[in-house]
Amino acid sequence: MPANETAPTRKTPAELIEGLERLLQVEELDTDLYRGLRNPGGQGRVFGGQVIAQALMSAAASVDPERVVHSLHAYFMRPGDENLPIICRVERDFDGRSFSTRRVVAMQRGKPILNLAASFQVPEEGFAHQAEMPDVPQPEDLFSEAELIERQRDELPEAFVTAMTRPRPIEMRAVQPWSLVRPEKREPARQVWMRAAAPVAGDQVMHRAILAYASDMALLSTSMQPHGVSWISPGMQSASLDHAIWMHGDVRADEWMLYVTDSPWAGGGRGFNRGKIFARDGRLIASTAQEGLIRQRRS
Repeated sequence: MPANETAPTRKTPAELIEGLERLLQVEELDTDLYRGLRNPGGQGRVFGGQVIAQALMSAAASVDPERVVHSLHAYFMRPGDENLPIICRVERDFDGRSFSTRRVVAMQRGKPILNLAASFQVPEEGFAHQAEMPDVPQPEDLFSEAELIERQRDELPEAFVTAMTRPRPIEMRAVQPWSLVRPEKREPARQVWMRAAAPVAGDQVMHRAILAYASDMALLSTSMQPHGVSWISPGMQSASLDHAIWMHGDVRADEWMLYVTDSPWAGGGRGFNRGKIFARDGRLIASTAQEGLIRQRRS
């Protein structure tokens, strides 16, 4: 680094969460037309969770506040460009006594990059049961993602280490760490603790949007595990093709949540993944599903 330059200031966890909340807030341009900010300092392809969350925030802005999102289904069509904002157009398909349905097209330069359908419901009581949360080590007893990368520093490019160890708004701690450098073949199942790195000031709409943002992490790689490859393996192409979330209860994105994933199938250059997200007290608060591109070019 030149003598007249100083190292960039590392943001605190609180600053990171304030930045994430600003990123996910959308600006109303006209009736049912919203603009999502670009990620400051972002490079290359927009993170899929960001597009999902901004599209969800746009849909929520058009719905009666008493109705909360309970499911969404999204298709990724084109990679988003980090240099541009994202424009979201909302279609109000249905407003019934209990449910509201919205469709959102997220666009850049006039071309759609994501389609999203979301359903909102007035909260009500009903029959209840849920899957049991697995018994796993607690997050305080596990290494963070950044700490694991630091332990492999000598085997990774410096630029990669710098990017992967910088402070992030979502903290993740894997129950069974999986090496990106030497990904051994293992069962297609994972358990990862995750949470926002600092308290979230927003309401339940924001907490659910942050959950949607984080749910695109640690999911697609589950289908790579049986094949001994990771997203940095030579010739590897990976990208989310679609994403679905069902939200079962109130979310506290700034408290530890356990993301339990499995992959029952892969083939044809695609991997299918499922996830269950538990609150630390054992409540099942969300379920996910995703199919993604997992293609390795041998040349």
